[in-house]
Amino acid sequence: MTKPTMRISNGRMTVAVWENERVVNGKKELIKSVQLSKRYTDKEGNWKNTNSMNINEIPKAISALQAAYDQAIKMEEILS
Repeated sequence: MTKPTMRISNGRMTVAVWENERVVNGKKELIKSVQLSKRYTDKEGNWKNTNSMNINEIPKAISALQAAYDQAIKMEEILS
């Protein structure tokens, strides 16, 4: 299994950035996608992940998503 190219966290919120290659009109392109997840513990104390959050966690999710976007843009500028 491939690993994300970047992970950004804010509290229990984590954004993973993935890069996938695809061919468009005979040219390879890198397509970035993101996955937002939240860590939590179940009743037995085991760590789990979910993509569900309560309303008060939205600001942390937004902050993590914005930081991932900003970092991805910086990486593209450096590489170009």
